[in-house]
Amino acid sequence: MTTFAKSSLLVTGASGHLGRIAVEALLARGATNIIAGTRDPSRLADLAARGVEVRKVDFNDAAGLPQALAGVERMLLISTDGIGTRVAQQTAAIAAARQAGVSHIVYTSAPAARPNADAGLNPEHFWTEIALAGSGIGFTILRNHMYAENNLADAAHVIASGQLFGLIGDRGTAYVTRADAARAAAGALLSAQGNSIEDVTGPEAVTNEARAALYAQISGKPVSVIPLQPAALKAGMVSAGIPEGFAEALLAFQKDAVTGHHSVVTAVVERYSGQKPQSLRDFLVANASALSA
Repeated sequence: MTTFAKSSLLVTGASGHLGRIAVEALLARGATNIIAGTRDPSRLADLAARGVEVRKVDFNDAAGLPQALAGVERMLLISTDGIGTRVAQQTAAIAAARQAGVSHIVYTSAPAARPNADAGLNPEHFWTEIALAGSGIGFTILRNHMYAENNLADAAHVIASGQLFGLIGDRGTAYVTRADAARAAAGALLSAQGNSIEDVTGPEAVTNEARAALYAQISGKPVSVIPLQPAALKAGMVSAGIPEGFAEALLAFQKDAVTGHHSVVTAVVERYSGQKPQSLRDFLVANASALSA
């Protein structure tokens, strides 16, 4: 559906990976009043040439945000990359949206967002969700599950070593591609009404055992899962050069896979985008060159 195709639609972070795809999806679906928000408008000159209004939208400039959001009816608030500062950034954006009269916000959150101290990056999403729920603005919270692209960060190393390290008891992760998540977000911006919280997932939950099997099938090399306790997994990440804070965040993701938070599977991508989500297998096959880099 494109109920709001003629409304003023703002995509924040439009020069980023997910934001850019969302803008392209809005164009493809006939939106006529798209605003691409970015800290650096020069990066979106090509979109401006295609009729998209490009605005400087800087979440660190709280005083300037109401003017930056002037005239916006619906906003896709893409979670920033400012880990440690994004609660302040995003709550400032929500406050400015309320002041500017924005009627609906679509926010890209994370699965099982909660304030627990050991929940990795989830508290930042949780407090943003709380601010949004208390704003009086209509909202659609899209809890994007683990991006399939994240596998490419270490897949080549895993395949070369033949070992995939993970926590004991992994119950699977419903990996979703950024493209699918972005198209779903665009669809929600075009059609969602009322207030809702929805999980954005791929078509199936993939365990570490299944992921290792996919790596082996695609690469032609054996890959075994090495199940570990949390302390051992974190120690291994730190010894491999991963900063301790980031290792804690990665460990929190894996703990959530053990408790089942990441194994949820929904039809949200298809409902909002009109397309079935790509499977992890198909994604890895399409990016097979990255598995041997």
